[in-house]
Amino acid sequence: MSIFLGIDGGGSKTSCVIGDENSVLGTGTSGGSNVVRVGETQARESLSAAIRQACAEAKIIPSQIKKTCVGIAGGARPEIANVVRRLLLELVGGEIDIVGDQVIAMEAAFGGGPGIIVIAGTGSIAYGRNANGKLARVGGWGFAISDEGSGHWIGRASVVASLRTYDLTGHESTNPLLERIMKFWGVNLVEQLVVMANSSPDFAALLPTVLSANEAGDNIARTVLTHAGSELAALAGIVMDRIFGKKESVSVAVSGGVFSYGALVRQIFDESVRAAYPHASLNPAVIEPVKGALALARKHALAG
Repeated sequence: MSIFLGIDGGGSKTSCVIGDENSVLGTGTSGGSNVVRVGETQARESLSAAIRQACAEAKIIPSQIKKTCVGIAGGARPEIANVVRRLLLELVGGEIDIVGDQVIAMEAAFGGGPGIIVIAGTGSIAYGRNANGKLARVGGWGFAISDEGSGHWIGRASVVASLRTYDLTGHESTNPLLERIMKFWGVNLVEQLVVMANSSPDFAALLPTVLSANEAGDNIARTVLTHAGSELAALAGIVMDRIFGKKESVSVAVSGGVFSYGALVRQIFDESVRAAYPHASLNPAVIEPVKGALALARKHALAG
């Protein structure tokens, strides 16, 4: 029996799934393993923890793995792929394929067929492939200049909007969202929050705080999340316009924690896409890219 491993190495979460030719045998999760965002040391620790967990559940040892496919942002770049490959050679047996995160997401959503997938986790990006095999990538240019609608974008935008409201009130009192952010960051003064916000914090970690504020009726949080949904829909729209016809029936799928946990973001995204592209078919599920990584490990092993 051949054993295969699929890995989705995200900025905040690493997911692993181990399977044979037909079945899933074990899964594992850990912290982020995107080497650009978390560094080599943390990436290795996260990969090791997730793989150990999956192997224990599958009742195998890592050396039994025949083929591994890893999807990670920037996986097509040799400088990133080489680092990830070196880390994994210390952890698993068999052959290792490293691809971009969009490749495993597309495989999980559409196999080899056409469609559009919008990914919104720590960062954000949209990919599409039409019936002729033409590809399009939109967004995902990094936190400083892109990643609209992502967890990082939502966290940062919430701090910005909260401070703007604080300015508008004349600094007479803080607002509920600002207070929640201050509590999460463990600061007591707005001045301390400002120092924290300007020290390159993990803005994506604020996502649960913003979501809970919205559920409690906070208007600032609602505005930010609504804007996020619109931005993500705009990414899908650009892909649609570039490689599909306006009236073409296109399957649109989503992936990532923002869609998994942000019901309002998903609602606005769906409504915006339907309004602009009534022929689009929206997949109600949130795609798990790691399943695409396992599928590709199996395919690549057969092809080899």
